[in-house]
Amino acid sequence: MSENSEFRFGSATGVGSMPGGDARETAKTVTGSVEDFPFLAELPARGPGADMIGRTAGMLVELYARVEPSGWRIGDRPGRDTKRARSWLGEDLDALEEFTQGYEGPVKVQAVGPWTLAAALELKNGEVALSDPGACRDLAGSLAEGLRSHLDEVRRRVPGGQLVLQLDEPSLTAVLRGQVKSASGYRTHRAVDRQAVEATLRDVVRVHGEGPVVVHSCAPDVPFALLRRAGAAAVSFDFSLLTERDDDVIGEAVEGGTKLLAGVVPGTDSALSDPAGSVMGVRTLWRRLGLHPGLLAEAVTVTPSCGLAGASPAYARQALAHCVRAARSLTDNPE
Repeated sequence: MSENSEFRFGSATGVGSMPGGDARETAKTVTGSVEDFPFLAELPARGPGADMIGRTAGMLVELYARVEPSGWRIGDRPGRDTKRARSWLGEDLDALEEFTQGYEGPVKVQAVGPWTLAAALELKNGEVALSDPGACRDLAGSLAEGLRSHLDEVRRRVPGGQLVLQLDEPSLTAVLRGQVKSASGYRTHRAVDRQAVEATLRDVVRVHGEGPVVVHSCAPDVPFALLRRAGAAAVSFDFSLLTERDDDVIGEAVEGGTKLLAGVVPGTDSALSDPAGSVMGVRTLWRRLGLHPGLLAEAVTVTPSCGLAGASPAYARQALAHCVRAARSLTDNPE
């Protein structure tokens, strides 16, 4: 995305989710830890509506969802689950606003992308929206409208922020491969045409105008080329899942100006290596691709491998601080 290539992402950030349920404490941790690229945290431990599907369902326009024993299901009117999701999002925005007073720089907000949402939200018949192309279109349109309003609200609350929109698409590869299970669990929904997937993603990406959009997936085989064609300015992924067959698409992406949010720090409590050790694989990849070392700090933002919701609060703080130190190591010693 050439229009986004001049945008400066911060050196380190989080993926989105954090442990615990205290919005103020979390915002304080996030803004204090990843000072040059804070993010609007998600706190799924609070319960349904604070999880990533419920939170994004609460942003939809003229579509509503409620919790059923099988998961989130689209309904006719906003119920208590929608109201709870919106209330928690409001709390999180209040906390972010409080701790970003006077801040100027990139700020990341996350929402579930159209295909993972379609693979998770059920229709009235119990099958996921993915089973119905018309429902997929309606869902993507509602999501686009909801994201437009959400981004406007964040701009109002963090006026110095340069907004980065992250679309979480962990189910995207399964959608492309026909691996999403039906309600019975005995069959899978057919693979969605790649051009349709790309076109829908492009429509949602355009909601952010000239602003950069990151697509995140911590699943294997992230479709880098498709995401770039859909307009993603950056791709966020679990670095440990890369294989050498990804080399060519990553090399092309970096040379084309696409940023990489490289998940190199474990997302659950682990013994952390020295910061330079955490990014050793990134340096090795760079050498293997023959990319200029000077590009490293500009092209790569260091993140945990996935969300930190499953970590202890103490480890989550450590992990974010470790990302910052690892990013500094890349800047100071790109070779």
